Amino acid sequence: MEMEPTYNPSLFEDKWYRFWIEKGFFHANEKKVLNGERKKFSVVLPPPNVTGVLHVGHALNSTLQDVICRWKRMKGYEVCWIPGTDHAGIATQWVVERELAKEGLTRHDVGREEFLKRVWEWKEQYGNRIINQLKKLGTSCDWERERFTMDEGFSKAVRRAFVTLYKEGLIYRGKRLINWCPRCHTALSDLEVEHEEETGKLWYIRYPLVDGEGYIVVATTRPETLLGDVAVAVNPNDERYKHLVGKKVRLPIVGREIPVIADEYVDPEFGTGAVKITPAHDFNDFEVGNRHGLEPIQIMDDWGRITVPPFKGMDRFEAREAVVALLKDEGLLEKEEVHVHSVGHCYRCKTVVEPYLSDQWFVKTKPLAERAIEAVKSGEIKFIPKQWENTFFDWMYNIRDWCISRQIWWGHRIPAWYCLECGHVNVSEETPKRCENCGSESLKQDEDVLDTWFSSSLWPFGVFGWPEDTDDLKAFYPTDLLVTGFDIIFFWVARMMMMGYHFTGKKPFSDVYVHALVRDEKGQKMSKTRGNVIDPLEMVEKYGADTLRFTLTALAAQGRDIRLSERIIEGYRHFANKVWNVARFVLSTTEGISEIGEVSYSPEDRWILTKLSETIKRVDEELSAYRFNEAAKAIYQFIWNELADWYVEFTKYRLYRGSDEEKRTAAHTLLTVLRDSLKLLHPIMPFITEEIYQKLPNRDAESISISNWPSSECCSFPETAVLVETVKEIIRGIRNVKAELNISPSTEVEVFLKTDNSDLLDVIEKMIPSIKQMARVSKIKKVDEQPSGTISFFLPGIEVYVNVGELIDVGSEIERLSQKLKKIEKEAEKLRRKLSNKNFLERAPKEVVEKNRVELSELEEILKKLESTIEQLKNMA
Repeated sequence: MEMEPTYNPSLFEDKWYRFWIEKGFFHANEKKVLNGERKKFSVVLPPPNVTGVLHVGHALNSTLQDVICRWKRMKGYEVCWIPGTDHAGIATQWVVERELAKEGLTRHDVGREEFLKRVWEWKEQYGNRIINQLKKLGTSCDWERERFTMDEGFSKAVRRAFVTLYKEGLIYRGKRLINWCPRCHTALSDLEVEHEEETGKLWYIRYPLVDGEGYIVVATTRPETLLGDVAVAVNPNDERYKHLVGKKVRLPIVGREIPVIADEYVDPEFGTGAVKITPAHDFNDFEVGNRHGLEPIQIMDDWGRITVPPFKGMDRFEAREAVVALLKDEGLLEKEEVHVHSVGHCYRCKTVVEPYLSDQWFVKTKPLAERAIEAVKSGEIKFIPKQWENTFFDWMYNIRDWCISRQIWWGHRIPAWYCLECGHVNVSEETPKRCENCGSESLKQDEDVLDTWFSSSLWPFGVFGWPEDTDDLKAFYPTDLLVTGFDIIFFWVARMMMMGYHFTGKKPFSDVYVHALVRDEKGQKMSKTRGNVIDPLEMVEKYGADTLRFTLTALAAQGRDIRLSERIIEGYRHFANKVWNVARFVLSTTEGISEIGEVSYSPEDRWILTKLSETIKRVDEELSAYRFNEAAKAIYQFIWNELADWYVEFTKYRLYRGSDEEKRTAAHTLLTVLRDSLKLLHPIMPFITEEIYQKLPNRDAESISISNWPSSECCSFPETAVLVETVKEIIRGIRNVKAELNISPSTEVEVFLKTDNSDLLDVIEKMIPSIKQMARVSKIKKVDEQPSGTISFFLPGIEVYVNVGELIDVGSEIERLSQKLKKIEKEAEKLRRKLSNKNFLERAPKEVVEKNRVELSELEEILKKLESTIEQLKNMA
């Protein structure tokens, strides 16, 4: 079947994706797992936000999952890869509120019911954009099982989880400090707070001692919060302040008397070593206040406005200026300094977040964390790379109760109803008709919704139908692999562990592969502000999905951030071209050659089959260990180097001039190796491999995506393969001699061999046509000693002599190569000096030092060869 002359992915990528979907190749059959017919492999896609559009992080995450899923599918597993989207409470509400604002309306103007109707309409129209974009990448998800975190079944799971935890005493309502966005008017999780370095000020304020013996100076970045101060704290080991502990100071402006306390939390090096304690507006102060039994004083409302005189009604930042002005007037502001510090902002609207004391719903996480910690410690759940366990443990050992309520309308509404008669809280999966305490029908549901992370913590088992005991749950849970980013190890991964063990008694997954961050080629984080964002959809349009996928896989080294640029992606497009061109050659040259009849493998056939076997084994090992880049590298090297650069060239003589048996054997081997190479490449580059596979005369399945993964057990001839490697070195050595002596590559030369290795001679004899063609050799002859006029090079077990005497001016060549030797020696000496310089070794980046070492090693190898050649030329003169 004829192939297009050039690789053009736009002609076939969409076609093959439709084919796979129509044929149902990605749909898992739970019955085959339950009846023992097949082993299962299950994965859940980290659900992207419905507001999302595909960015390069999504592309990396889904590509790596797809590589594993396609590989497992070809290895005979029943693969269930569940896709879906997250309702993304705050983000989605923000988008719809922005649309309302265009009409001059707020959500409060239209009311909750109408607002939610509009959100659902928006979701239906735009919510699947990212799913469709993921399909463009070739993700082989089980789309028939696609879920949404607010679909009917998942909503049931969320209610069951909440009610169960509440009845077990693990969910409670209380007044605690939370991250609060005065603009979005809701609590935020730590992940929804973006910290940015800002240049602000550090104000030094005098707090007069009540006994009249002077004052203590406190440094603060937020002078407006002094209105809620309940103490001044110093470190108990700070000699400067030991005599003041237990005394009282008068709070500036307010006049309230507050104590001086000692607490280890205080850093003696910060500011003056004395800090103000405002428990209602600072997380650390809240903990200090609890330890010392201090009652918090709230001085702001939920819009960020001051609620106490003399600044009542002022915005917090307006009040800051007024407080500073008044302190100056009263002579209580000692000084102010420029100060760079980290300030939290709402990830959606960028408003500065306020620590705020509020009535919220919380999960007691310490009891839930114990089983998850034990699972990682015992190896029941593994992090890859292992170093991410430390991040997990840091969070889990210092875990705080989890605020799960959000003051927005879009999301899972908290299933709690307040009795307006007796005040009892009724928590139920179904809407209660009467108060369970007093029987009153006057019930009002809590206005809040649940944190998005609460519902997504149920994802690994909720997608399979929990709390119902479904066949899917029995067949595919626990899942086998989770691929995710490091930034949500605690917010999502740890919480899935806690909920998975608590509600199912089983781990939610076995392996957690934590992929790195994709940065630009300079190592900077990608951002629209910097203008260095790479749009994966643009790259797919320009270079094809396969090229982008291979690039990301090839760069995905464990524990290292990916440095990506369009230049690198374009480079891997050349690999796709190489695959295409090799396939065109094989299909065009083998067409019409019958495979009927016996085949008799030549040494080069045995060599390529051995190399194929070794590559299959290596790819299996690398993918089993999630070393994606190493798997990609092994496939790349085999196809480009062994298959394209060597074996294709080895076969040309037989294909064009050989006997029928030689042609048949070459064609059979080429087609076999091409087919199995395509299978190795398919998990990474699914489209191009399907397009070529469908044109093969020896395809063994309806689609390469459901074909059997090649076996590394058959067709391996290691002894012959070693001898053919020597033949390759002979060809390469002859080419190098010509290049060194400025002899045209097309000029034919005589070659003489000296060896006692009969097996090697036998292989050389059989490969003489290929050697002659590939090294442009006129005659090959065995000799007992070096003939005159020849340049020699040595390989294990054989000496090779190339006759150059009549092709060069020996004197001129000695002069030319001597000049070249001097030049390279200078370069090498420069590198030697640099690498012996202690300052350079200590200060230069490791990769620069290593690069210099490699360069020196290469130069020294060239010097050895030049010296040898010059010495031989002198003997010829």
